Amino acid sequence: MTLPVLLSIPHGGTRTPPELQDILRISNQDVFEDGDAYTVPIYDIGDAAAVVVKAEVARTFVDPNRSLQEMPPASPDGLVKSITCRNMPIYTVQPDEAMRRDLIAKYYMPYHRAIQRAVRGDLQLCLDCHSMAEVAPAISPDCGSRRPLFCLSNRRGQTSSNESMTLLASCIAESYGIPRTLVQLNDPFLGGHITRTYGNNPLPWIQVEMNRSMYISGEWFDHDTMECQQSRLRDLRLMFERALRAYFERI
Repeated sequence: MTLPVLLSIPHGGTRTPPELQDILRISNQDVFEDGDAYTVPIYDIGDAAAVVVKAEVARTFVDPNRSLQEMPPASPDGLVKSITCRNMPIYTVQPDEAMRRDLIAKYYMPYHRAIQRAVRGDLQLCLDCHSMAEVAPAISPDCGSRRPLFCLSNRRGQTSSNESMTLLASCIAESYGIPRTLVQLNDPFLGGHITRTYGNNPLPWIQVEMNRSMYISGEWFDHDTMECQQSRLRDLRLMFERALRAYFERI
């Protein structure tokens, strides 16, 4: 059965826009650490979901989960960033205004148009799917804090009902075999630009954050090659799909 859910995966892209290649000062590892690594193979359940929208370009360069007003220097972690989440300068020379407009037109606007086109009457839930560092990085308000295994957020009831989010939290805890207390609500995240913009407009939106310690650690991950065991990613994806099926069976 196809589930009536839209899955947005805005930070799983890995591609570097070719027009930026000559002004980069960061490495591939920096880009890897700045993004939500492996969130596409974890969250993309294919035809089991009614709609999946996913970014191809790395969030380091164009971030769909930022508003058009969030730009450096006022917002260094904005739509077209100047620093990574670890406070590393991205460019030798900052992209100029014309370049920013081009990046937005090519990579940002198509993502949001895809979401807007997909919103339709048969959908019942939309999820903005992310991963989070085990320990909050330098740029985060909770810098240095250890994160839960999951964080679900709805901007304290603004983008979905609290009942829906609590049910989803229970389904995730059961499917992944973890204590419900390790699925926190609206802490450390409230829900970003995508959740805030589209939530309850008209469909409910919930932001989902999975702790990267669930796959970028121990026996599952090779730090030299930055490769994760495919079997682990498959297992996490199957557990995610199982959690969603349990959710829709109970609503």
